[in-house]
Amino acid sequence: MTVKQLSLPELVDACGQLGVTNVGLWREPVQSHGLEATAKLVRDAGLTVTTLCRGGFLTAVEPEERARALDDNRRAVDEAAALSTDTLVLVSGGLPAGSKDLHGARERIAEALAVLGPYAEEHGVRLAIEPLHPMFASDRCVVSTLAQALDLAERFPAHQVGVTVDTYHIWWDDTAPAQIARAGAGGRIHTFQLADWVTPLPAGVLTGRGQIGDGSIDMREWKGYVEAAGYAGAIEVELFNDVLWARDGRELLAETAARFVEHAG
Repeated sequence: MTVKQLSLPELVDACGQLGVTNVGLWREPVQSHGLEATAKLVRDAGLTVTTLCRGGFLTAVEPEERARALDDNRRAVDEAAALSTDTLVLVSGGLPAGSKDLHGARERIAEALAVLGPYAEEHGVRLAIEPLHPMFASDRCVVSTLAQALDLAERFPAHQVGVTVDTYHIWWDDTAPAQIARAGAGGRIHTFQLADWVTPLPAGVLTGRGQIGDGSIDMREWKGYVEAAGYAGAIEVELFNDVLWARDGRELLAETAARFVEHAG
């Protein structure tokens, strides 16, 4: 998504030119290009798919809506397995219309994970709950902190359910370093993502994720926390930013790789 202006073939070609060997994919472009075609594309290029994003949106109350959400997440697991990635990132979902019950919404996530965790395990896929910044609690994700994410994940085996550590969403939380250590001790850090915090936020806030080095977050500090917790996996850069998306995608990818080396390498 960092360079969503590139088609998947263009992305794969640009990664090859830059020596990038890992890529995190989103379901929408994969579905547009075709699941089997995408799997072949990345396989032939020698790329490893680190994660697939996203599953989730598991907070609905109505039985039919909940059934549709579970079906969609099963499809997401199937897609992850087809792409040979072991991690599906979950954005849990916001409050249902008219509801103010955060606790109830989180319990419905747990109920869904009890169904999806074993299904994912059967397909060699782990579920990674991603806490989102509290500004998204009402409409996108009632899980706002790593502590909340771990409280959910720890109800299930670590090889079924863990967490996503994303600097953009947790950098403000002074309890997050301890929660990263907790997650590492339990083998539950399933992916680590970087994006910077730049203000003022744009209207709608969703596309406010800043280029590494442009904002307020010390990337090396957070990388140090996850490494100290035992995480040795791939590190993803995930930027949603209309200004960046308006630029040449290959140039942006090269800049992002350079910024990673400068600020987190």
